[in-house]
Amino acid sequence: MSWQHRFEAITGSTIAGGRKLQGGDLGGATLVDLADGRQAVAKSGPLVTREGAMLKAIAETGAPAPRVWHGEDDLLIMDYVDADGVKGWESLADALAQLHAPRDELYGWENDYAFGTISIANSRTENWPRFWAECRLLCHAEKIDSSIARRLETLSKSLPDLLPAYPTPSLLHGDLWGGNILFHQGKLAALIDPASYVGHREVDVAMLTMFDHPPHEFFEALELEEGWRERLPIYRLWPLLVHLRLFGDTYKNSVTNALRTLGF
Repeated sequence: MSWQHRFEAITGSTIAGGRKLQGGDLGGATLVDLADGRQAVAKSGPLVTREGAMLKAIAETGAPAPRVWHGEDDLLIMDYVDADGVKGWESLADALAQLHAPRDELYGWENDYAFGTISIANSRTENWPRFWAECRLLCHAEKIDSSIARRLETLSKSLPDLLPAYPTPSLLHGDLWGGNILFHQGKLAALIDPASYVGHREVDVAMLTMFDHPPHEFFEALELEEGWRERLPIYRLWPLLVHLRLFGDTYKNSVTNALRTLGF
C-alpha cells in the first residue's frame, strides 16, 4: 500500500491535493490538502518514526514543534505550520531556554540517526568530550582525507582540555540552522527536522550561528557559560564534516580552516 493510501486510512479523509515542501538538501516533506479542509505534512522513510519521537520530545519541553498525528511504520504525519520568515530572536531564545532545560540523562540518545547516507551515532556516554570525539569527529576519519583525519585525531586527544567534562545535559535540536526554524509574524512558530540527542546546549548555538547572525541580545538572553565563543569552532566541525562527506571537497577548506582556528 502506498503512503498516500495509508495516509487516507489514518486521517479518515481523502487527499484533495498536495505539493512538495521546500527544505534543505535532505528534505522530503509533502504538504497534503485533505478533502475535509485540514492540512498535514507527510514524510516517509526508515527514520521518520525516530524523527516523530524527537518532535514529541521537543514539544514536551514546551518549545514549539509540529504536533505529530502519526509516527509508525515508516510514515510520519504532522501539523503543517505556517511561516512567513519574519524573525523573532527573543521568542527563539525563550524556546531554547525551555528546550535546553537540565535533564538527568547521559549524553546521547536511545537511537542512532542519519543525515542521508551519513550515520549519526548516539551511544549513551557519561563523559562529554569522549562523546564528541567518538560520535561526532573520529567517526568520520576513515571516510575523509587522511591528512584531515590525523588532525582530527590530534584534536580529539585534546578535547578533555577544551570542552567541559560534564556540561549540563540538555535536549538538543541537533540541526538548528535557519531552515529548520519557522518564524511567523515575528515569533517562533516551530522547530522542525530535528536530529535530537542529549548534549551540551552550545552545540545548537554553534549550528545556528554558522549561517545566521542573531543580535547581541539573543546571546545575552541565553546566559551561556564563559568561554562559549571559543568552543563554537569545535562544535561546528561536526556539521562541516557531514557536509564534506555529503557534498565533497567544496567543504574541505571550511574543515581545514576550522581546525586551523583551533590550532590543529
